[in-house]
Amino acid sequence: MTTTDLAPGALPRGLFALPSVYRPQADTRLLAAALAQEEVGPLTDVLEIGTGTGALALHAARRGAATVTAVDVSWPAVVTARMNALLHQLPLRVLHGDFAERTPGRRFDLVVTNPPYVPSPGTRLPPRGAERAWDAGPDGRLVIDRICRGAASLLRPGGVLLMVHSGMCGAETTVDRLTGQGLSAAIAARESVPWGPVLRSRRAWLERRGLASPDEKREELVVIRARNL
Repeated sequence: MTTTDLAPGALPRGLFALPSVYRPQADTRLLAAALAQEEVGPLTDVLEIGTGTGALALHAARRGAATVTAVDVSWPAVVTARMNALLHQLPLRVLHGDFAERTPGRRFDLVVTNPPYVPSPGTRLPPRGAERAWDAGPDGRLVIDRICRGAASLLRPGGVLLMVHSGMCGAETTVDRLTGQGLSAAIAARESVPWGPVLRSRRAWLERRGLASPDEKREELVVIRARNL
C-alpha cells in the first residue's frame, strides 16, 4: 500500500524516527482526523509547528497542498521529517528553529500543531532531549500561549488553525485567548485516552498542583479550531 492509497484521515505508515523524536500517538491521530475535515488543495499553503516525524505535514502534502512548511526546534526531528519526506516521496520544506523566527512575514491557509503541553515542574522549556516534545511548564501552556499570540499573524483571511492539547491545560482558556486575538475559535473534537507514562510518573505532583484527582486515570484531548475572520 502506498501513501496515496491511505484513507483521508489516516497517517502515513512506516515512519522513520530517531530515538528522541516523538512518534505519532492518540493526539496526532485526533489532529489528523480534524485535518481531514479541512479543505486542502492546490491553492492551500500549510504550516506545521512542531513537526516531529513529519506525519501531519506529510498528511497535508499527500492531500495535494500547494506548499507544506514544517518547523521544529529539534534537529533530530528535522532530520527525521526530511527522511520521511524522501521515503514517502512527498514535497516538504522542513526548517529548524522557532516557528515565529522561521516564518517572518509569511501567512498560511492552514496551520496545524501538536505542541508540547504536558504540565511539568520546570519553568522553562527543556533545551534538549525527548522531553522537548511534551514538557511545557507548570500549567502546560508555555508553547500553547505563544501560538495563541501569534496565530492571527500566521493566518491569511479565512485561514484556519488546528491545535491539539490536553484538557488539563484548559481548553476554554485556549479558546478565549485565540478569540482575544480576533479569531473565531471553538473546541472541534474531544477524546478520552488512558494516562501515558509521563503523566503517571508525575501523578503526585499533578495532584499537589490541583491538575488531577487521586482516582483520575484518563486524559481528555481536545482539538481547538480557530479561523481568521
